[in-house]
Amino acid sequence: MNIPTFIDVEKAHKVVAKYAHHTPVLTSASINEIVGGQLFFKCENFQKVGAFKFRGACNAVFSLTDEEAQKGVATHSSGNHAAALALAARMRGIEAHIVMPENSPEIKKKAVAGYGANITFCKPTLQARESTLAKVVEETGATEIHPYNNFFVIAGQGTAAKELIENIGEFDSILAPVGGGGLLGGTAISTKKLLPACKVIAAEPAGADDAYRSFYSKTWVPSENPQTIADGLLTSLGKRNFQIMLDKVDDVVTVSEESIVAAMRMIWERMKIIIEPSSAVPLAAILEKKVDVQHKRVGIILSGGNLDLGKLPF
Repeated sequence: MNIPTFIDVEKAHKVVAKYAHHTPVLTSASINEIVGGQLFFKCENFQKVGAFKFRGACNAVFSLTDEEAQKGVATHSSGNHAAALALAARMRGIEAHIVMPENSPEIKKKAVAGYGANITFCKPTLQARESTLAKVVEETGATEIHPYNNFFVIAGQGTAAKELIENIGEFDSILAPVGGGGLLGGTAISTKKLLPACKVIAAEPAGADDAYRSFYSKTWVPSENPQTIADGLLTSLGKRNFQIMLDKVDDVVTVSEESIVAAMRMIWERMKIIIEPSSAVPLAAILEKKVDVQHKRVGIILSGGNLDLGKLPF
């Protein structure tokens, strides 16, 4: 199983920089005071399609040969990756075929349709998603772009941490949320190359703790019936990202639902920016004192800002 290196992240950055936003890094004096450290938030909620996922999708789509691209791309996703792939495909002028569970949030269905993708709905089980996608790929000849277990996707996600470090400099630790692990994998690859002494820490909801259990048992544990408000972190860790995690990640910590909501609210209120629950998980880990930030410089990847404003948890 080939794993991207930092050279692949650098190549990805040349591609991604042409199409994606170079997102800002924001700080909050009041949050710093509360936690006793200096936090630097890399705001991927301001990325195209409102999430870091555009980086990986964009790199994957533009890394296809003309021959491969001709038949389009396909994936199964209930959310941000679906929208990201649809937009990247539109930018390259090719078809995107997206398999979505029928219970996906309405806002995400609308976004994917808005970018011009061909949507096929399926039952909300992994088996239904995979079998429906297999059928779509067979019928269309499209290239499957997995949301997180894809070489080019992981390399693309690594460009967020690369920008953060190049813009801000030294860090004691960098935190990212973990679901499928594409963002975590890419973040770890960039961080360990540019700042070898910097700790890479993954944060995960306690109700969806497969990465935590995989990390500590050193064996890949699938996610079974996860329960969390952080809907972007429900998926099982990708096998490639599991390998990167064992090699390059220093710790995985879990947080309660209450802390996720409190951290999300703190960012909305104090930083005046909209983030989705998944983005709040790293700050929740700091608020729960699962990560020591006293007098330290800490980078946090805010993964995205897509949520249904009619269903806020506060």
